[in-house]
Amino acid sequence: MPKQSLFYYDRALKLLPVDLAIDAQFRQARAFVSHAHADHIARHEYVLCTEETAALLNHRLGPRVVRALRYGEAVDWAGVRLTVYPAGHCLGSAMLLVEYAGERLLYTGDFKLRPSLTVPPAQPVAADILIMECTYGHPLYRFPPEEVVFRDLVNTITRLFEQGVIPVIVAYALGKSQEISRRLSDAGLDLVLHRHVAEISRIYESFGVNVGRYRVFDGTVRSDEVLVVAPGTKLNLFNDRIYRIAVTGWAMEPSARFRLGVDVAFPFSDHADYDGLLELIELVRPRVIYATHGPECFVRDLQVRGWEAYLLDRPTQKTLL
Repeated sequence: MPKQSLFYYDRALKLLPVDLAIDAQFRQARAFVSHAHADHIARHEYVLCTEETAALLNHRLGPRVVRALRYGEAVDWAGVRLTVYPAGHCLGSAMLLVEYAGERLLYTGDFKLRPSLTVPPAQPVAADILIMECTYGHPLYRFPPEEVVFRDLVNTITRLFEQGVIPVIVAYALGKSQEISRRLSDAGLDLVLHRHVAEISRIYESFGVNVGRYRVFDGTVRSDEVLVVAPGTKLNLFNDRIYRIAVTGWAMEPSARFRLGVDVAFPFSDHADYDGLLELIELVRPRVIYATHGPECFVRDLQVRGWEAYLLDRPTQKTLL
């Protein structure tokens, strides 16, 4: 890994010139939070994030001291120029552009380039250094067209209605559930959201986002309704008449439904797939790439393609060509 003075990684990513942690999972004096999923947040003393992420942090962690950042507006932070851009992942998700001493660093956080109905499209920008998530950094994870996935999902739900079975969709309470409820609602289905999902949906709505028509789960579901719950939710609801449906990028794995404990899994994600990761790199055209939250094979693929690439959180042995 080349020497550099703009950032370092030791259990958490930090910008050296301003001692600013980025998406740290343990308490920091100052931290940038790219979005409000549990694996990117902690009870920091002072947080830089978008206004939407701040609302979600307040909901999940209680009131925080926050400096709200607006998409596209540059902020001078002790001589470092910081600008956030939409990441296309979930409400408030943001990429962070850092400009210092003539260099540009882009940190993507979790991102998705395919268009969404509930968040603005991602806006990656050119940078010298790219720190990117690569969750689906294996060629296995090439997702089919989303319109095809949701057509098949609606057809499956319709068949379940005809059989008198209640479809229960299992999806993350933040992000995935809102996108799914909007798309299924637009398809004419009636949605019931579990309380934890509905609470997040109301925050979306407070920022003017249409998440579709739904009612909050009260312990009952009609035979023509779809129930949306977060992973791990326990239900006492006619268990023999429930059909659990996971909606996740991991559905590309043949064994996904067994590992996830569901009846079927559909491949839809709020992350970029393998081709989306490569597309982002072409858009940013960095001098050097640091990959995180993903497999080592992705870095090796990039090296074979001619990029200078490393894993951020562990050493990478370059492949001999």
